[in-house]
Amino acid sequence: MNLIDNSDHARRLARAILSDIALYNREKVEAGIVNDTIFETLADELEEGRQHFRSRVAPELAMSNIYELAVVDVLIKRAGKIESDIW
Repeated sequence: MNLIDNSDHARRLARAILSDIALYNREKVEAGIVNDTIFETLADELEEGRQHFRSRVAPELAMSNIYELAVVDVLIKRAGKIESDIW
């Protein structure tokens, strides 16, 4: 399998992975936002997604912050409508 070496394609992959995590773990995402424990609540899922991302992209992209930025964009920013003390 060829590794992704284009940063735009790597960003799309990271966002797709995080979208799947959000889709299949809606209750956990909501509870994590409400209780300000999103990273602890989804620790296993986020790590699994991170490992999948790293397995599909070139090493220099795997070591960048692309995946972490996607976590914020997909899980945190999209959850802005959920009532929480963190906003």
